[in-house]
Amino acid sequence: MTQTPPSLEELRQRIDSIDDALHALLLERAEVVKWVGAVKGAGQVALRPGREATILRRLAARHQGDLPVPVILRMWRELISGLTQMQGRFGVVVFAPEERRGFWDVARDHFGSFTPMTVAKTAVAVVRAVAEGSASVGVVPFPYEDDADPWWRFINGDDAKTPRVVARLPFFGRGNGRGEDRDALVIALVPHEATAEGEASYQLDRSLVRIELGEDVSRGRLKDGLEGAGLPVINFSSCLSRPGSAPVHLVEIAGFVGPGDARLGECAKRLAPVPVRLNTMGGYAVPLVFR
Repeated sequence: MTQTPPSLEELRQRIDSIDDALHALLLERAEVVKWVGAVKGAGQVALRPGREATILRRLAARHQGDLPVPVILRMWRELISGLTQMQGRFGVVVFAPEERRGFWDVARDHFGSFTPMTVAKTAVAVVRAVAEGSASVGVVPFPYEDDADPWWRFINGDDAKTPRVVARLPFFGRGNGRGEDRDALVIALVPHEATAEGEASYQLDRSLVRIELGEDVSRGRLKDGLEGAGLPVINFSSCLSRPGSAPVHLVEIAGFVGPGDARLGECAKRLAPVPVRLNTMGGYAVPLVFR
């Protein structure tokens, strides 16, 4: 016997019931987040980029059906951003001068349509705003060799007032944002977290190490020193901290490297007798790619 298909009105009623159930679960999630904020205590930036990346990866891995995965992830990004604001003051400063407005779209897509955002005309101004506490997080260009005035050369230290890189944008696709197709980094006064353990970290985490040398050293020797210490090199960016000085390098490393990592000390030994200072600048979860 052929089953009679539901009527259009019945289908609409079912959609309404599902919407009500989803709304109830969202309200329940918000209540849990309020408790999380109470447990953490006041005065902290309610930002866990590593945890957020893990949530989105888990959702992408379990997803089924015809609804595109990036749509689900965009919905969760709006949810995460809204709930973050519930836990305290949260604002974003974005490097987005008139000729490079694409960074604004990338930041808005990640941090939500209703998160307070302001524009900075220079990336250095973004670093300053985060360091001084006038913004919770900042969005700056991903470093490339052709940068005329690299912002990262001003991040030098491991103290609590030094911004750290904590995420890379976009995390799950560029969407319909305007402007150039260049990625961005998020900086904040929160720790860089690993999102995977063991061998998986080399695939899912990236770390940034700032290297200041007392004299010029070839990239080949520097790479040998890093990799000999167990720090696999992905990429280099370099600049001069001042005219006539040895280059300062920003090195992207596969895996998680935290402050005090023993491999940093081992690298310094391998580069001796050249004076060297290595600082971790944070890192990010490797973005998701959909084909």
